[in-house]
Amino acid sequence: MITLHGFSQSGNTYKVALMLQALRLPWAARHVPLADFAAGLTRSEPWRQAENEMGEVPILEVDGKRLTQSAAILHFLAERHGQYQGANEDERQDVLRWLFFDNHKFTSYFATFRFMKSFAPTAPDPALAQWFKSRVDNAFGIVDRHLSDRAFMVGDAPTIADISMCGYQFFPVEESGYDIAARYPAIAAWRDRLKTALPAWKPPYELLPGEQVAPRW
Repeated sequence: MITLHGFSQSGNTYKVALMLQALRLPWAARHVPLADFAAGLTRSEPWRQAENEMGEVPILEVDGKRLTQSAAILHFLAERHGQYQGANEDERQDVLRWLFFDNHKFTSYFATFRFMKSFAPTAPDPALAQWFKSRVDNAFGIVDRHLSDRAFMVGDAPTIADISMCGYQFFPVEESGYDIAARYPAIAAWRDRLKTALPAWKPPYELLPGEQVAPRW
């Protein structure tokens, strides 16, 4: 059995769960409670030594391996199963390009912006929140333009680029206060396509353990 460590509020955990679903692999979730995560469990030295030196989830246990970092996990699964990696060499190179963009900018800025709004222990500094929002606006604008004349990020079918980049797209709008559908119609249409294009798709709070909590700020 494949085991995925994480929790439903984690978009990076959700990315891996979506991939496992799309591949129709049997897997089980090992829940890391949000309260424990927020209290610093994964950043504690004992947890780092026992689970992941980087102090993060997701962690995927498969065939005696413990894999970390969502993009690396997605790439591993795509290569192993020969799916969602792109139809040819050029597409596979482009998939990697978008994976790196996602982790550096598209997911990174939005995930931090959402965390400050929903889960941070103190209210976000308005100037800092505006700085992150400007970075979200820029990254989302790039992707919205890219998707304006194509169905998926690379090629004619979903790849791990799509699976990675949609990881934070299906959370409730109140968690970020950022109405993606209203601002970025091409992203919204792409998001809707993925619901039917990815086998066994489910939203985060149905796919992973952990209760939805109200935003704090």
